[in-house]
Order: sequence, then C-alpha cells, then structure tokens
Amino acid sequence: MLDHLIKGATVVDGTGAPAYTADVGIRDGRIAVIGTVTEPSRTSEDARGLVLAPGFVDPHTHYDAQLFWDPYATPSLNHGVTTVAGGNCGFTLAPLNPERPEDADYTRRMLSRVEGMSLVALEEGAPWNWHSFGDYLDALEGRIAVNAGFMVGHCALRRYVMGPDAVGGQPTREQLDAMLRLFHEAMDAGAWGLSTTQSSTHSDGDGSPVASRHARPAELLALAQAVGEHEGTQIEAIVAGCLDQFSDAEIDLFVEMSAAAGRPLNWNVLTIDAAVPERVPRQLEASERARKSGGRVVALTMPILTPMNMSLGTFCALNLIPGWGPVLALPVPERIEKLRDPAVRAEMLGRAQSKEAGVFRRLADFGRYVIGDTYSAANEGLTGRVVRDIAAERGQEPFACLVEICAADGLRTVLWPMPTDNDPDSWALRAETWRHPDVLLGGSDAGAHLDRMCGAPYTTRFLGDCLRGRRLTTLEAAVKMLTDDPAQLFGLRERGRIAKGFHADLVLFDPERIDAGKATLVHDLPGDSPRLDSRAIGVTAVWVNGVESIREDVVTGAVPGKVLRSGSDTRTVSTR
Repeated sequence: MLDHLIKGATVVDGTGAPAYTADVGIRDGRIAVIGTVTEPSRTSEDARGLVLAPGFVDPHTHYDAQLFWDPYATPSLNHGVTTVAGGNCGFTLAPLNPERPEDADYTRRMLSRVEGMSLVALEEGAPWNWHSFGDYLDALEGRIAVNAGFMVGHCALRRYVMGPDAVGGQPTREQLDAMLRLFHEAMDAGAWGLSTTQSSTHSDGDGSPVASRHARPAELLALAQAVGEHEGTQIEAIVAGCLDQFSDAEIDLFVEMSAAAGRPLNWNVLTIDAAVPERVPRQLEASERARKSGGRVVALTMPILTPMNMSLGTFCALNLIPGWGPVLALPVPERIEKLRDPAVRAEMLGRAQSKEAGVFRRLADFGRYVIGDTYSAANEGLTGRVVRDIAAERGQEPFACLVEICAADGLRTVLWPMPTDNDPDSWALRAETWRHPDVLLGGSDAGAHLDRMCGAPYTTRFLGDCLRGRRLTTLEAAVKMLTDDPAQLFGLRERGRIAKGFHADLVLFDPERIDAGKATLVHDLPGDSPRLDSRAIGVTAVWVNGVESIREDVVTGAVPGKVLRSGSDTRTVSTR
C-alpha cells in the first residue's frame, strides 16, 4: 500500500523534459510509482490543474543557527525549498575549541556583524553544546524539517587552532597541520567541503577582518587539496571581486583551488546589470580558465530582484560603501551631526559613486529610494513616497533630503532602495546568462541579514515571473534550474528529480497563482528580534522525504528532514 497518492498532477520532473500528466505515489519516503496508479493508498488528493515539481534546492543559505529555533527553515520551506546548503562564506558554528569557551561568544558576535543575525537570537536560540563539527551535525539530526548539508567554515578552523591569533596571524607548520587534521575530521563527519572568504566587506564583531581573510594562497591551496581527498565534496569561496569584477589574482586563486581539489568551486553572487556590460564576461572568465586547468568555477546568481531595506541607524549594505563605515558607526547624535554636514555628505557621495564602490554604486542614487516605516510626527504621510519627489517639493538635493527625514526619526526610518537594474536590457542579459553551463540560480542568503533582506522566496517569485510575467524561460527549464541543476552540482544522491526510487521531496503548486507575497517585518525570533518574512502564494503542499511538511503555507509540525552528509548523501562531482 502507498502512503500517499497525488492524482492527475502536471508533472514537471526537473530534467527539463516536457511536462506530462500522471499520478505519483509515495511509499517509505520515496517515489514509488509514476503513471496511472491503481494501487491503494492510505491518503490521496486530486491534483488536477496543479503542477508537481521536485523540491527546490537552495545552494547558498545561512540557516546554521536558525534551524535550532526554527526547524522549518521558514520562509524557505514555505516557498518549496526542501534542501538547503549552509555553512557558507567561511562562517560556521563549529568546530569550537573546548579549551576556549569564549570562542562561542566571539563566533556569535562575528555572525551578528557579518551576516546580520540577531545576537539575542544567537545567544538564546541555539544550545552551543558542541565542540567538533560532527557534534554540531548530530545536534541537528532528527529535529529539522528540511534536508540540510553544511560546508565547514575556514574562520572556525583558524579560530579553533590559532585562537585570537587567527585574526592577523599566520599559522606555523604545526598549526597548519592541526588545521588540516581538524578539517579532515569535519569531512569524515559529513561536512560538504570548505567555505572561505577573502572579501573586504567581511569583518568580525570587533570590526577586524575575519580570520580567513588573513590566509595566504598556500594555506587555501592546502585546504583545497584536502577537500579532494573526500567523497562528495565541494568548495565555496568569496573574494572582494565577487561584488564587482575579479582581479587576475582572484581568478588565479579560484582556478588553482578548484584544480587542486578536483572539485567544483562556487561563488556568490553574480550581479547582472546591462549598465555594466563588461561585468558578466569578466566574472565568467574564471569559469572558462578553470575548465582549461582541470577545475570548475560556478557563479551563483539570483533570478529576481531581492527586496532589501536600508537604514542610517543600523548596520546594512550602506555601511559597506567605502568610507561610509566610520561615519555610520558613530553614536546616533554624532552621526546625525556628521550627516548634516554638506562637506561630509559630498565626500560620502563621491566615495559611493567611485569605481572602488563596485556593485555598491547602485545604492548611491538616493532620489530613487522609497520611504518605508517612519516614527515621528515630522515624517507623517511620507511612507511609500519617493525621495526625489519629496526633495523637489522641499528644494533640497535628494541625499540631503533623505538625511533630514531620517534625522527626524532618530535614524530609525526604513528606506527601500529601488533597483537600477530592472530594465528590459538587464532582464534579457539575465536570461542569456542563465544558459551558461557554469551559472547556477541561487544566492538567497536565507537565514542571514534577517531584518534587511528577504531572498528566500526567490523560487516562487521566479516561477510566477516565468509563468505570468516576463516569461524569460519555460516552466520546465525554470524548475530544472531550481532542482536538478543544484542537485547535480552538489552531487546529491537521488534528489532533484521526480523519478521512481528518488527521495520524495516534492512541491505541489497552482501555476495560475504561484508567487511570493510582499516582504514584511515580523518579530518572531528569540528575544522578539525582527526579520523580514514573505508569504508563499499558490503553494498547495510541500513534502520532505515523503512527509507533508507544508499545507497551504502553514507548517504541519513534522520534522522529516535529514542532515545530508558528504559521501553517504552526496557523490563526487569531479572536474577531471
């Protein structure tokens, strides 16, 4: 007898093949039968008019901590994501050196700064009762609703072995050997591979460059080589050029790391903008050179424009504009005084519009910002209005106008920058770029920057756009990009497709309605901390390993997810 039967669905199986109508039966967590099914089942449902797709795979998340207080990985699971890759950007919660209990506090403060996670939520929501990477994975096993695999973070490896010297120091031969032993232990326990960052935007809770930024190429290549000694492994890496255009040295590093491991290396995130036509070919040069050298470098890119808010009062992307950090780090009264200084504003605008600002140049058109929540009588009625219009009414320059609005709220004003790359040429360039063999959809950062951005709903929003919006690709191709493509990159065993014998990770949705709701601020984290959330529209149900986990955008309470471990749950995707 089947456990559940989905009758008459339009099956989009993840391979890119044309959709077809079929019944799909589930038994013991697997897809047992596809076709015209007469076998009895314990439960069944009529899915005529609905699309059944494989569960979506998000290749870049930061759910490492959130899964302890939110085993459902919301809102990703609501939007059909059944498998998440965590441990990215060099930042993981493990390993932790048992001889230095203060390292847990350092890690929490680093994650709060660099990934925008609530410090209170990190302190109150996770047990922090592990030391080894295997301990951490075991702490999640059996209590999560999604499938989750994790890279091991370079910063954690360095901190474990080198202590505070990990920031600013270089490992001795003995320390590097200890780091490699620790890394092999993590891989033996099931880590998916190595994640590391050399990005100039990544600083710890003390404002210092994070530990992995101090690593030299020899250290990175030694770790990369170790990746290749384990089955079913990967590399994820970030460098400063990910935000705009790679330097030759950065391309060389990516190519050499992937070739040394004999494994794919993915990076985040490829920003596509027709106003900067040279960016895409420059970034994909890393992929072309890697293939010639026995490696593979894969760029992640988002298929939507991610809702993102800003504030002059809290840490956000504006702090990452060159020269802006010191001003925005001042106490609020001093910050307001500086921002009201025309000379200071002119200097800040100049830096924001300079080449060194890279992709952050897109944030410098302050006339395009829309005012969000306000908190003073002086700003009553401004919510939803465009700064350029308000500035014209007041006879002010847009940035000066924005500063005065924010100052009236004690810098609490919520700001929504309107994207500059929402033009037809940029969308056409995206559609073209998605077809490149070394470009993968993803980069949601779900689980991070919680009160500033909401990337998790990219799956449903993209499908809605393909079905009823711009229609830049077919439904079958879109589903493949969200399912089989990432599953193939990570070497996931028997996931990413609707096929007999595969794990029953499934999404049932209404093609006439599938979409994501507006991002709204909710206070549901430990300590009543805020985050942006988005309703899933048109998602009828989501199954993880054959168990219904979402029904009509509501979690069922089931926790059928599995911690996916390298080797047993992933196969090797070799570059050779």
